[in-house]
Amino acid sequence: MITEIAQIEVKPGSEAEFEAAVTKARAVFGRAKGFHGFELHRSIEKPQRYRLVVKWETLENHTVDFRGSEHFTEWRGLVGPFFASPPDVEHTQTVVTT
Repeated sequence: MITEIAQIEVKPGSEAEFEAAVTKARAVFGRAKGFHGFELHRSIEKPQRYRLVVKWETLENHTVDFRGSEHFTEWRGLVGPFFASPPDVEHTQTVVTT
């Protein structure tokens, strides 16, 4: 299992619209190969900063299958207008858990 963590900065005043767009995009992710769920977290200290945490079966399910699909185009069409800057994305693997 791979975890994608995307830090997203949204334009001031667009937070509620961005959250609504992410909610609408749940169905887009649900059709993606290897998708296992996501969470959207909003910073308390910096309310225009979000972290999207997505679970994928493999790294390639995100970087190849999803990003190369119409699902990615649909996702960016829904949420992209609210970005203040391009998201900062990284992938992690769990090495210790409780």
